[in-house]
Amino acid sequence: MQKIKDYSFGLALAIIVALMSIYISGLVPNKIIGASVFALLIGMAMNPLIRGKEDEFMPGLNFVSKKILKFAIILMGASLSFTQVLEVGKYSLFVMMFTLVTAFGGGYLVGKLFKMDWKLSSLISAGTGICGGSAIAAISPTIEAKDSDVAYAISATFIFDVLMVILFPIMGRFFNMSDMGFGLWTGTAVNDTSSVVAAGYAFSDIAGNYAVIVKLTRTLSIVPIVLIFSYINAKIKSRKAVEKGVEKKKVNIKEIFPWFILMFLAVVALKSIGIITEGMGGLLSTISKFLMVVALASIGLKTNFKSVSKSGILPMVHGFIISLAVVVVSFLVQRMLGQI
Repeated sequence: MQKIKDYSFGLALAIIVALMSIYISGLVPNKIIGASVFALLIGMAMNPLIRGKEDEFMPGLNFVSKKILKFAIILMGASLSFTQVLEVGKYSLFVMMFTLVTAFGGGYLVGKLFKMDWKLSSLISAGTGICGGSAIAAISPTIEAKDSDVAYAISATFIFDVLMVILFPIMGRFFNMSDMGFGLWTGTAVNDTSSVVAAGYAFSDIAGNYAVIVKLTRTLSIVPIVLIFSYINAKIKSRKAVEKGVEKKKVNIKEIFPWFILMFLAVVALKSIGIITEGMGGLLSTISKFLMVVALASIGLKTNFKSVSKSGILPMVHGFIISLAVVVVSFLVQRMLGQI
C-alpha cells in the first residue's frame, strides 16, 4: 500500500501528460507526429516544474519508465504474429536484412567518426533500423542508457520521419512505383509506425496495408537486437572493471538476459496460434500503445533539456545520415530485385 502511495504522484502526472499528448497528436493532420513524441517533448518542457519535488514524483516516474515500459513492450507482441513473416514474403525479409546492416553497421562507423557515446549511437541506429521509439524504448534498459540519450535518440529519428511522410508519396509517384513496391519501401525505410501509416496510405490503401504488415514484421527484429546489445553492454562493463583494477568477471548470461523479451515472444506466439484473438489482440495493442506513451512521458519528465542539449548537433546529424542511408539502400535493393 505504501508503494502505491509513493508511486501515485509520478504515475498520475505521467498519465496526464500522456492524455494531453494523445489529444494533441489527434489534432495533427494524418497524425504524422505520434503521441509518443509529444509525450516526450511535453514531459521535458514540464521537467522544471518538478525540480525540488523529486521525493514526491521520482519514485512513480522511475517505476513507469522502467517497469511499465517493459510491460508495454510485452503487450506489443499482441499486434504481431509469426505468420506475418510468411505473409510479407522473401522480398521484404531480404530488404530488411540490408537495412538493418546499414542502420547498425553505418551507425557504428558514423558514431566512431563523430566520437559519440556508443549507447546514444546505438539507440539512434535502433530507432532508424527497427521501429522508432518502440525499439529505442526496448533497447534502452538493456544497455542502461540515460534518459537524456533516449530523449535525444527519439527526437533525432522523429524529425526525419516527418520529412519522409511528406516526401515519400511524392518520390513514389515520381519513380512510378507499384503499390507493393511503395509499401515495401515505406515499411522498411520509415521509422515510427504512425509515420509508416501516414506515408503508406497517402500513396494508396493497398500500399498502406502492405507497409503496415512489413513494418510490424520489422518490429520482430527487436528480439535478436536486444539480446545482442545486452551481451555487448555486459562485455563493455566487464572490460571497464578490469581497467579499474577489478578482477575480470565472466559474463553471466542469466544475469544479463532481458527476460521481458521472452514474455514478448510468448505473447507473439499466443497471437500466432490464435489463443489471442484479433479482437483481444487489438485491445492489448491499444493498451500497449497507451502505456508506451505514458512511459515516454515519464522519461521526458525526468529529463532536463540542458542535459540533452549537451550532446550537441552531431547526434542529430548522425540520425539524418543513417536514416537517409536506410532509405537509399532499401530503394536500391528493391530495384535490384525488380520490385521498383
